[in-house]
Amino acid sequence: MINNKIDFLMTIEVKNANPNGDPLTSNMPRIDSLGYGIISDVCIKRKIRNRMQDQFKENDLGEGYDIFVKANDRIDDDFRSLEKRYKAYFDKEKDNEVIERSMNEKWIDVRSFGQVVTFNKKSIGIRGPVSISISKSLDPVITETMQIVRSTNGQDAGEKRSSDTMGSKNFIDYGVYLIQGSVNSFYSERTGFDEKDLEILKEALRTLFINDVSSARPDGSMEIKEIYWFTHSNKLGNVSSAKIKQLVNYDQIDINNTNPSYEDYNFRLDDKKLKEYKDKGLTLEIIEGI
Repeated sequence: MINNKIDFLMTIEVKNANPNGDPLTSNMPRIDSLGYGIISDVCIKRKIRNRMQDQFKENDLGEGYDIFVKANDRIDDDFRSLEKRYKAYFDKEKDNEVIERSMNEKWIDVRSFGQVVTFNKKSIGIRGPVSISISKSLDPVITETMQIVRSTNGQDAGEKRSSDTMGSKNFIDYGVYLIQGSVNSFYSERTGFDEKDLEILKEALRTLFINDVSSARPDGSMEIKEIYWFTHSNKLGNVSSAKIKQLVNYDQIDINNTNPSYEDYNFRLDDKKLKEYKDKGLTLEIIEGI
């Protein structure tokens, strides 16, 4: 368990990439009605789980640090569904409280984010201490669509030459996104989320886009720039999470700037408010991302 509320803010720089495609719009980058870019909380949690899984393997963390909700391309235990993974460890005769406790002990993502269990006619809701907000860009983003051609046959066409296959790639030119998250110490008591788990989470956030390369997100196109890690002096928190978010200020960039950069935003803290909150017991660590 942890004894202090945690708040964190993260900045992400995106260059010529699709940070989170929308399946309802032909995988175009997600945007809101005003043109601001969006990365869903589900997308961010998926990446956190992936990095936790990498740490589990790289550092030989042992029992209790595996992942329950594994991406299909990262399944390493022969269970091709959550139901099969669940049923490998639990039968319908087990008590709900025993199942909840055992799932929290076995899988770090369950005791971090929680889990809804509906297998074997069960109805178990595990509420995790780690929450992640929907991320939005600081300015409207410009979405681009590039037409591409595959100049080889996917199937045998015999002697007859087939026409080239057309396709498209969707991306944004540039954007800086802000993520807000928190760790609730009261919920950590129920799931058993502890200080070691907190360090694993912090490392996952710092290295969020390592081993995340894809055609939509080429290596180096997405980067965690800074993490503002706020630790409160108690479980309830010295100030609200909303006020924490207001501590980080930045400039709006010139929409006519054809070569924007992260430095153009001039990120800075509200020193007056920060001092006031520090006097109440709040501490701040600024972590450089990878």
